[in-house]
Order: sequence, then structure tokens, then C-alpha cells
Amino acid sequence: MPALLFGSISTLADTSERQRTAFNDAFAAHGLDWHWDRAAYRELLTSAGGRARVAADARRLGHDVDADAVHATKSELFRSDLGATGVEPRPGVVAAVRAAREAGEPVALVTTTSRENVDALLQGLAPNVSVADFDVIVTADDVTEPKPHPAAYETALERLGIGPAHAVAVEDNVDGVAAATAAGVRCVAVPNENTAGHDFSAADAIVDRLAPEVLA
Repeated sequence: MPALLFGSISTLADTSERQRTAFNDAFAAHGLDWHWDRAAYRELLTSAGGRARVAADARRLGHDVDADAVHATKSELFRSDLGATGVEPRPGVVAAVRAAREAGEPVALVTTTSRENVDALLQGLAPNVSVADFDVIVTADDVTEPKPHPAAYETALERLGIGPAHAVAVEDNVDGVAAATAAGVRCVAVPNENTAGHDFSAADAIVDRLAPEVLA
């Protein structure tokens, strides 16, 4: 089994609906008469970056919106929700981490969300999955280019001291797949409840749940 690179917090726990709820609550907190239903949110998830999605919708609607402030509020609400209720790992995640460890291979989280969101997610997942399970964690603090740019994966590979042929990425969104493949890393797509149905044809494999054999 190669080094295991999880590409987003939603590859560890399916937080997609929690994040959509946090966006809608943030819109209300900022006095915006916006509501992203599941159909709209699924379309928005074809590109990465929550702040970028807010800014794009503001342009589409012709609204003057502080996308940074709205996204910051959304992130605070999301982290608060995780802290209050906890979260369960996606099926197969714990077994995949264990298989990598037993094979003597490193495990990394390679995301372009904030370190604060990562910490909140891992605290919510503990003890099933914790920060101690990762040899390297790359976040938005570590790169200047978000996915689909390969910078996050290139940074992770450099820190792990391995080449792309010695790694497999797990991604749940199209931009994440593009970032992994641009870095030369084999990619297994595990769509979440709101990215299922997107075009994952660029991935090397598409599965409903992780299993060590699909990562080998």
C-alpha cells in the first residue's frame, strides 16, 4: 500500500450538509436574503473554495457582499457545530489509516481549508481519527494557490520525502481530483452526499466507500 493522502476534511467525515447549513446561517447573520438549497449547493461544489463560492454568487446576483466576512462567520458556525455534536468518520476511513500504518506508510491530510477547520474536525472525530494519525497536514496556511492547483499535494510530497508514484490520494470533489492528478498522484474519488453525480472521470477509481484494496 502506498502513502495515503486524504484530500479534504470531507474525505474523513461527510460534513457537506453541515457546511451548507453553516453557509445559510452565515447569510442570515449578515442580513443576506440568500438560501443555498441542496440543488444549488451541489452545483456550487463543482469548484473549490467557500469564499470563492460566496463571491461568485454575489457577482451573479449583483449584490455587494463582503465574502471574506461571510465565509469567516460560516467557518465559526461550522466549527461550533462540530464542537457541540462531534462527528463520525466516513465508512472505511479508520480501516484505511490502520492499513497504511501496518504497511509502514505515512498518512497525510492535504487540504486547502483553514487549519482551524482541520483542528475542529479532528477534535470532533477523536478518538476514532486524531491529529496523531497524520504525519503531515497541509492547509490553506501552507500554500498560496488553492486546488485545483497542485501546490498542496506538491507540498505534502516534499514534506513526506516521497515521489508522486509512491502515494494515493482520496478526494471527494472534482477540483481535488484535478489537484492530485496534476501533481502526478493516483487518485481515488469517494464522492460525498452533495458531490455524488459530479464528473469524476479524471479519477483513477470511483468508490462508494474506502477499502484498503482500492488504495493498494
